[in-house]
Amino acid sequence: MYRLLFDLVFRRMDPERAHEVAFGLISFVGRAPVLRALVAPLFAVPRSGAVRVWGRELPGRFGLAAGFDKNARAVEGLAMLGFAFVEVGTVTAQGQPGNEAPRLWRVLDRRALRNRMGFNNEGSQVVARRLARLRSTPHGRSLVVGVNIGKTKVTPAEQAAADYATSASRLAPYADYLVVNVSSPNTPGLRDLQSVEALRPILEAVRVAADEATAAAAVNPVPLLVKIAPDLSDADVDAVADLAVELGLDGVVAVNTTIGHDLGPGGLSGPPLLARGLDVVARLRTRLGEDAVIIGVGGITTPADAREYLAVGATLVQGYTAFIYEGPAWAARVGRALAADARQEEAA
Repeated sequence: MYRLLFDLVFRRMDPERAHEVAFGLISFVGRAPVLRALVAPLFAVPRSGAVRVWGRELPGRFGLAAGFDKNARAVEGLAMLGFAFVEVGTVTAQGQPGNEAPRLWRVLDRRALRNRMGFNNEGSQVVARRLARLRSTPHGRSLVVGVNIGKTKVTPAEQAAADYATSASRLAPYADYLVVNVSSPNTPGLRDLQSVEALRPILEAVRVAADEATAAAAVNPVPLLVKIAPDLSDADVDAVADLAVELGLDGVVAVNTTIGHDLGPGGLSGPPLLARGLDVVARLRTRLGEDAVIIGVGGITTPADAREYLAVGATLVQGYTAFIYEGPAWAARVGRALAADARQEEAA
């Protein structure tokens, strides 16, 4: 049914406009308790897939990657569709419009997306207020929400640490985990911050700001992760992993979109990322050891793709691009398959 709707309606629309239409519907239903209660059972994932990470039980291993809900406007609706956790953002210290349109393209023959959105978002103050309202209800507190933060475009590189720290201070009290994004290709100079020399002061500043903010709010310290690009060399992947160990980070998210294509400006996501994403996660697992949390993301379309990430060392997995192509039942389909795997492993 969704495939027909996509072919007849959504693919004929501008990709960003189609996103807004679908996003608005998900947000509306998720914020209406009666509607949400009617819809949620259709996408429920068995609790057999639950996993304990960072001292908290997550209802499953499969979540939504950052980029879909940039401003934390649809967390309830997305969880309703079967995502075990929702990573919102990327959020910057100051609100910004992002790059000029067109900035989002479908790559239909690869079932991929290319984007040069440029961190369009309402800013960390607005998103923090929205998350505070979400957390003010029992249902909102039950949801697992990660927050992905990036550098404001107008902030000079030498002030990046303070910029990230501002967002961390505002958002950490409402996040189940915090991700420092230095790997988007759509903010000039951002990927330069993946070098260990540039990354260390950012992560140190974010850690201090987040710890101070959570202490002031009398909530538990928030786990801190860093998100890296698939285009890093193996040596640079190792260097970031070593820095994560040195600083005591709580995990790594691998990978972001790739610039390794010839389709035009922006980063490519979807199936073309799968092979490199698996390689990076496997390399990180070897470098970080057995206990580190690794979130594998990039190219997951089927339950088999998610299983591959878990097999090479991912603790959790995320997707986004296939949500556009596969429709609202996609997350539940993947989550249910992983829950069935967990039941079989327990029974064995």
